[in-house]
Amino acid sequence: MFLFSLVGFCVIVYYIIQFLVFYYLDSDLELYLLSKLGKPIDTLRGKVVWITGASSGIGRDLAIVLAKHGVRLCLSSRKQSELFKVKQECVEASRGYLHANDVLVLPMDMLEIDNHKKCFDKVIDYFKTLDILVNNAGRSQRAEWNTIQLKVDRELFELDVFAVVNLSRIALNFFLKKNIQGHIAVTSSVTGLVGFPNSATYTAAKHALHGYFETLQNECFNIDVTIFCPGPTATNFLQECFTNTPGEKYNKPVNADDKRLTSERCAELYAIALANKTPLSWAGTKPMNFIFYIGCYYPNVKRL
Repeated sequence: MFLFSLVGFCVIVYYIIQFLVFYYLDSDLELYLLSKLGKPIDTLRGKVVWITGASSGIGRDLAIVLAKHGVRLCLSSRKQSELFKVKQECVEASRGYLHANDVLVLPMDMLEIDNHKKCFDKVIDYFKTLDILVNNAGRSQRAEWNTIQLKVDRELFELDVFAVVNLSRIALNFFLKKNIQGHIAVTSSVTGLVGFPNSATYTAAKHALHGYFETLQNECFNIDVTIFCPGPTATNFLQECFTNTPGEKYNKPVNADDKRLTSERCAELYAIALANKTPLSWAGTKPMNFIFYIGCYYPNVKRL
């Protein structure tokens, strides 16, 4: 009888600790422990990392975090002038680890699928290799489910899913051909873990990414795959959001009073996930991580 009581007590204590951990941390438990005890970001020094969507937000701040630790970078987005600003910030932040020729600016429109291989070849021609591809480019959405026009669904999937998959397949085949244990990372979202209201197409796209890249993790390729899921983050993402109408942007700023994870902190956690090659990590402000944890691992509880 004592043994059963002890087991029951331990289970209760375990769930109390789980609640406190996920209420107060700004990441999942594994990522938090890795930030304290795992491989430091410095272990990526000298590696070549290609970041798409690098001109602003999480992509920009991830580039700067990696540059501080001597990571060579390829920066891509459609905004060439902004990329050059980010390059300058990266070189300055590196404190001498990087020089101008260690950061390549490569303008790229992810929707130009036929141009992906040409861009990839430019990266290889420049650096002679690639260690990590970070698929960060994409747009979010704000719209009610019943009002979304099907063309919006198609356009968002083209950018957030099919473009990412296509570029990743090019990288995968390069790694296999060169017998390199490369690393493919994708910026997903907590909406890839739990369905969120008023962003149906975006949520579906992130779930699709999880389907693609979790499958890749389970196939017998000698590469690493990281799915990183930020929660609400203080970036300008709302301005570029899809809505329910083709060609329209949400075009609203993030409310300064919203409780959001800073883009800088999100990028630091992302870099830690890359250094430790985590299969799945997420980040967000309290108590969001507890909600994500329940939604991901105990989906029936959230329906109560």
